[in-house]
Amino acid sequence: MALTARGLSTATFAMALTCAMMQGAPGSANAQELPQALPDGTIEIIVPFTAGGGVDVMGRLTADILSRALDRSFIVVNRPGANSNVGNQYVSRAKPDGRTLLVSSVGLSVNKALYKSISYDPITGFSPISLIANAPLGLFVSKSVPVKTLAEFIAYLRANPGKLNYASYGVGSSPHLAAELFQYLTKTKMVHVPFSGNGPATMATVQDVTQVIFSSAVAAGPYVENGDMKALAYADDKRSEKFPDIPTFVEQGVDFKFGTWFALLGPPDLPRSMVDALNAALKQGIHTPERQRIFDAQGAEPVASTPEQFDAFLKAESVRMSTLLHDAGIAAQ
Repeated sequence: MALTARGLSTATFAMALTCAMMQGAPGSANAQELPQALPDGTIEIIVPFTAGGGVDVMGRLTADILSRALDRSFIVVNRPGANSNVGNQYVSRAKPDGRTLLVSSVGLSVNKALYKSISYDPITGFSPISLIANAPLGLFVSKSVPVKTLAEFIAYLRANPGKLNYASYGVGSSPHLAAELFQYLTKTKMVHVPFSGNGPATMATVQDVTQVIFSSAVAAGPYVENGDMKALAYADDKRSEKFPDIPTFVEQGVDFKFGTWFALLGPPDLPRSMVDALNAALKQGIHTPERQRIFDAQGAEPVASTPEQFDAFLKAESVRMSTLLHDAGIAAQ
């Protein structure tokens, strides 16, 4: 029987969003009324991670979409720290005047379980606007690791507990959670080495400072192609269209699926007219050939949900991830 551990695969993401859709109704903003709903001047989109990573890319893509659709200047401001807690907290305390927004990710649904105390509520501390995208992860190792397949990798880890280091961009980040759940599932042990962002974490693995990383196939792909890293498995229901030579975990007997999601939020009590305007603008601009190329480059699939759908999704995802983290012994005691 296959081993089983499920994070947010494309199928589970779609299923969770479908369930959420049953509970939500689309916003009612008229396209001609959108700009009038928002304040004049510059609007900040807070990204709670360093520049260059997946959340930052999604933040800048969102800023571009909204700037074009709403005749306003949306700019990204990076406020990294504590697995997104610094940026998340900043937005949760912002005035609901439409001048401060947030593009965040998985940390929003797991930080309450990972930290003994956080100064904001991930559910009630924000105004949900829309999901943006979902991106599966892959397992990659440095060229120094003497394995070629997932089975060989698991056998090597079991024979050498604690010998290999794995990189992430912080406690509670998608690479960290994926690695911890993978170890729990396979009864293996690696050492966690966190970095300030996905770029430094990837380069550490390329340079053999760390030996393992769970990353998007797009971020790791160039280093696989030039021989600096090896691709062992892809954590989705099917192989990546961009990298079809990477077999899935399921193909190799391990039912492990994990991905990350990205979403747009505002501070609590953001006026509904602003929520609807932002949601409608995102929906109008997200599905274009130009934006699809950017999503493809990030190994992500675009999503445009209603605020109600995202709210239901975030609540369900917070419960699901909290359960997973407690079962794996990762949650704060």
